[in-house]
Amino acid sequence: MSYRDRVSSPGPKKLLALDGGGIRGVITLEVLRRLESMLAEQLGAGDDFVLGDYFDYIGGTSTGAVIAAGLAVGLPVAQLLDLYVHRGEEMFDHASLRRRYHYRYGSERLRHQLQGLLGRDTTLGSDDLRTLLLIIVRNATTDSPWPLSNNPNALFNDPNRADNNLAIPLWQLVRASTAAPTYFPPEVFQVDGHDFVFVDGALTTYNNPAFQLFLMATHEAYRLRWTATESDLLLVSVGTGNCPRPHAELRPDAMNLLFNAASVPAALMHAALNEQDLLCRVFGRCRHGASIDLEVGDLMHGEGLLDERLFSYIRYNPEISRRGLDALGLYDVVPERVQRLDSIEHVGELRRVGQAAAHDVAPEHFAGFL
Repeated sequence: MSYRDRVSSPGPKKLLALDGGGIRGVITLEVLRRLESMLAEQLGAGDDFVLGDYFDYIGGTSTGAVIAAGLAVGLPVAQLLDLYVHRGEEMFDHASLRRRYHYRYGSERLRHQLQGLLGRDTTLGSDDLRTLLLIIVRNATTDSPWPLSNNPNALFNDPNRADNNLAIPLWQLVRASTAAPTYFPPEVFQVDGHDFVFVDGALTTYNNPAFQLFLMATHEAYRLRWTATESDLLLVSVGTGNCPRPHAELRPDAMNLLFNAASVPAALMHAALNEQDLLCRVFGRCRHGASIDLEVGDLMHGEGLLDERLFSYIRYNPEISRRGLDALGLYDVVPERVQRLDSIEHVGELRRVGQAAAHDVAPEHFAGFL
């Protein structure tokens, strides 16, 4: 099935949203590997079953964009996991000394990997894509988030427009979504004859793209207009690990310029990620998800603004603090080793976290969508 067939195909629609998080995408992939296996078993599918056969619309930010694009072109989770585990060091290829004032890692090897994975000539509008696909980038030139989709009905996907987004190379969009400042250089490409500088989609409020994906599937403005009821729409959201970083001994005089420069971006991203999750639980019917906080809880018992929810919602995202790792039975895993976005030397531990988190995946979460 081509992604174009998904636009008007019958039956409940299934959405998959994937967070950003660098090499911690390994956690996401271990959860997805269990999900792929479980769905294949429940659906009675063959060995060639992939998540691109089940989901109608897949969205991702940063490392989530890499995974989302791979799934959309029909790759099995095992192939994507192999890329992260065995070639992760190439993704984080140290920049030359003269470049490290601007960024830590070069992008040449990552660029070649993405071209090999997705196809050098594959565009966002290529018929090689099995699912609708959403990639979140930030246009630094215009200072605005750009959620780019291959929805053929979308305003900026008209083939007659000079600024038709469907003509953009897919690998380049994904590369742009992973261009985290201080980690990687920005990505520059032309739209309608104009050069734009793009950086990591995590520098928007959509590092967790779940609620934005729901809006793009249902809101009139995006011209897809899928039916929004909890029996017609399933939204599965997978994170790269929730890592709150409390400072129990923090003193006000320690919050200097260096402290704020290092902590404020991460704090804002963490807050935005949780806000997207909260919105999904308020407007959707939460079938599974960890507690958001002590006041709100997990919202799995009917609390919300609407009597009839707009979608069914599942959230898989382990906490990778000391408390969270202990709850997973990973007493020997050091939190700082699995919290870094570039912790390539600890991929084995990231896999263990993902495998432990994958035990949450259960067929009953998908009742009515199998």
